[in-house]
Amino acid sequence: MEITYTKHGDYYYPDLTLLPQPTGDIGRFGRMRKKFLKEHQPDTFALMLMENTLTQHLIDIDREANEQIDLITSRLAKAEGVTEELKARNQLEWIRRMNSCRARAEEQVIREIVLAD
Repeated sequence: MEITYTKHGDYYYPDLTLLPQPTGDIGRFGRMRKKFLKEHQPDTFALMLMENTLTQHLIDIDREANEQIDLITSRLAKAEGVTEELKARNQLEWIRRMNSCRARAEEQVIREIVLAD
């Protein structure tokens, strides 16, 4: 790789450009992953930052976490009999049960995906 320089006044400055950053939303789980890497795996965090792979990794983690939460929540709801019939009959009970399923799914995903080594 050859570095080129541009003269400004009496000095030569290297022509440096940043690589394009991936675009996407780093949501809640991506931010949690970033905090985990920064606090518990600083070497990995620094390496990913230098290799310009951190942002894409965080976007992927967030997407995967949200997909898994949706999948696990639907499976738990089906296993526990949380149906549309219950929703029509007793909305508050349906909400309570769905919130319980979602909370358990989030706990599992955080443990298995976000905080994984």
